Amino acid sequence: MPAEQLLAPSPGQASASSGDKHHDLVTLIITTSPTPSAPSTELISAFIVSFKLHCPELAACRVILVLDTFERITNEARLKKGHVTADGAEKFDAYKDNAKGLILREYGTRLERKEGEKDGDYDEDSDLLSVAYGEAEYGADAYAQQTNAVPLTITSTQDGRVTFIEPSQRLGFGLAIRSALRVTKTPYVWVQQHDWSLVSDIPLCPILDLMRQQQPDDVDSDPHAEFRQVVTVPIKYVCFPSIRMINYATSEHVMQFPALRALTNLHKQNFSPPARLPSQPGDSESDSPIKIPLTPLFFWHDKPHLAETDHYLAKVFPNRLAMPRGAFIEDTAGQRARTEMKDGRWKKWACWLYYPGEGKQLCVRHLKGRTFRGAEGEIAQKLEYMRLSSLES
Repeated sequence: MPAEQLLAPSPGQASASSGDKHHDLVTLIITTSPTPSAPSTELISAFIVSFKLHCPELAACRVILVLDTFERITNEARLKKGHVTADGAEKFDAYKDNAKGLILREYGTRLERKEGEKDGDYDEDSDLLSVAYGEAEYGADAYAQQTNAVPLTITSTQDGRVTFIEPSQRLGFGLAIRSALRVTKTPYVWVQQHDWSLVSDIPLCPILDLMRQQQPDDVDSDPHAEFRQVVTVPIKYVCFPSIRMINYATSEHVMQFPALRALTNLHKQNFSPPARLPSQPGDSESDSPIKIPLTPLFFWHDKPHLAETDHYLAKVFPNRLAMPRGAFIEDTAGQRARTEMKDGRWKKWACWLYYPGEGKQLCVRHLKGRTFRGAEGEIAQKLEYMRLSSLES
């Protein structure tokens, strides 16, 4: 199949009508890179299993996998800087193939079960990939011959539900996310680093309903306005709590700053998602009994989060200077966001933290991908420690 030059669609171009299925409104963006557990895909498998247990919608949506590469080969691995050993580089080539195969098996189109067929028979047509090319630009053009851009190879299944992005040079987390956002066709994204998994249930559908609610300026033109509960504060980004975010609303990140304390006291609440819209004239629906606890978040975290696609691009990546190659969003846009929030511009970023159990309930767990060696690797390391200990004794 001939390759063609990438023409990036307008982000968030898919409409979010009331009849859409929730998993069709969200693209799962996964970032992965060299890890000691390669070529095993245990890290990716772990969070896919957690999705099925705690947020099934994430197991059914579109997916973009960004397979970021390493910066250079060195004698000692320093994965945060993109340094890998020769052995690590060799294993990463196999890992990329394994990761793509896993995602195709889990997210590729499956045939509906017919009489005599097993559940989940795979549709071989989704193995047919179209190829496109793009680039991830960064920094300034210092000279006419220096473009400061990383070429990208982008492949997708025929139905567009699975996309792989492979850069020719290391992107870093920030540019990896921006590259994925630019080819996203849904109004919302779930951003997932390869070494985080869910540990408790996430009510994705009600949270999406809250984010999709009409703002006051749009109510008059909404034929179902009487059935909606209008949220007067924007909800553009929702992060999910890890161990370091326990009791965030009363932590020093908030309490040391009078403006942030005031915003928390004003906006922290249990939101009621909108009632289901009537399917026929004259139908009536009661409000959903589900309550979604949210508290203002005064940072833009890299850990698993749900966000509006257009908002993400506009606020985190306003221009090519906003994200250096190799950088994390937390270290760049996250710091810029916090500074502006402390200066009274929290609504500009509209960041929230899902806050079940009054901030005491964990939702995500870090699997420490820079040190995790996989089940076999961990056993081998323990055996080596035991061998060395026996020699010393």
